[in-house]
Amino acid sequence: MIKIAMLSTGEEVLHGDIVDTNAAWMSEVFYQHGFSLSKRSTVGDQMNALVEELLMLSFNYDVVVVNGGLGPTTDDMSAAAAASAADKKLVMFPDWLTRLESMFAKRGMPMPDSNLKQAMLPENASIVDNPIGTACGFKMEINDAIFYFTPGVPSEFKLMVESQILPDLANSYPEVAASECSRLYTFGLSESGISDTLDQLKLPEGYELGYRSYMPFIEVKLFGPKQDLETRVKLLQMVYKLLESNVVSVDEPMLAHLGHVMVEQKRTLSISEQSTKGYLSSWLQSDENVESCCGHSWVMAGQNSGIDESDPLAAAFALAGATREKCATELSLVTGKLEDNRFTIALSSAKGEWGQVFEFYREFSREDARKLISVAAADMLRRHIENKPMFGSYSSLKRIKEIFIPSNVLQS
Repeated sequence: MIKIAMLSTGEEVLHGDIVDTNAAWMSEVFYQHGFSLSKRSTVGDQMNALVEELLMLSFNYDVVVVNGGLGPTTDDMSAAAAASAADKKLVMFPDWLTRLESMFAKRGMPMPDSNLKQAMLPENASIVDNPIGTACGFKMEINDAIFYFTPGVPSEFKLMVESQILPDLANSYPEVAASECSRLYTFGLSESGISDTLDQLKLPEGYELGYRSYMPFIEVKLFGPKQDLETRVKLLQMVYKLLESNVVSVDEPMLAHLGHVMVEQKRTLSISEQSTKGYLSSWLQSDENVESCCGHSWVMAGQNSGIDESDPLAAAFALAGATREKCATELSLVTGKLEDNRFTIALSSAKGEWGQVFEFYREFSREDARKLISVAAADMLRRHIENKPMFGSYSSLKRIKEIFIPSNVLQS
């Protein structure tokens, strides 16, 4: 099995000034192509530390991708560190120097002397082209390992990985089979609960499950050989059946799925918010499809709503009905007041009105509470337009009350 490592460089990455999105992206893309990473490491802009890490990786891995440190400033040390680790000289690469001079000429400005450094590469290197930046990527051997050196700018890095590094690896290792990932997005389950449920599955060789948790969703990922679509679909259906009541979308995030369904069904929606303070509208309408289906969105101050709030659920129903009527939309979605860790949500439609009262099982930050309430409300909307049971079960929320009022009762 080929052993692959990634080394990210730079003080800003090491100390958390920036998030290393390049590493996360590359790990996923490499895995999908069959080249799963065995190690990721990060080193700051210190020559001794860089050389030491390059040598360690060269003795223990077959392929190493080094990201960052190819700029024109003094803290960009990757080329010099690579030359030192391989016991090679840094030499001028005329082809890249010509490219640099041409790039600056097209901008109508002289090339700064500092950029000359970007054409100085280890003598045993070969260029990995960077068609959109000044940092020259390169490939070389250090001991018995193949190293690819890449710039840290995400757009440059991703283009080089996809157009050059992955094809080069596929050519060098033709026996490696590409993988593909299918995803189920869930809301209202715990990671441990999902794991316990799915542990009963016996997956064929070459298939595995993975999880990604981010508030308030848990993404269940099924990895398998790209060429075996039939088996992967059957396995995905089995996983879906076990988690169905809490699956909010398949192979696309919940919000994107909601937008596609609303446009397809030509649904229109208006929104009124109290507990979510505008988060629900902002989140829903960040998807252009949902936005195209939305009428007015109101953020209501509790004391100025004009509705008797002595009964929170009754108040949410009244607000939902009034919002749908005033905005002349097919649907309206409401988040009522949040008091004593309890909140209400309601949905009004031509078929009737649904309302729920929930209580948080534990304390959440203001941001997380608004996020949870918003997604619970959006899930009620999703369930309605997909003709699913309207009242879901959620691990972080305790339902206190649920009511459905048919339209004929509302009209009487």
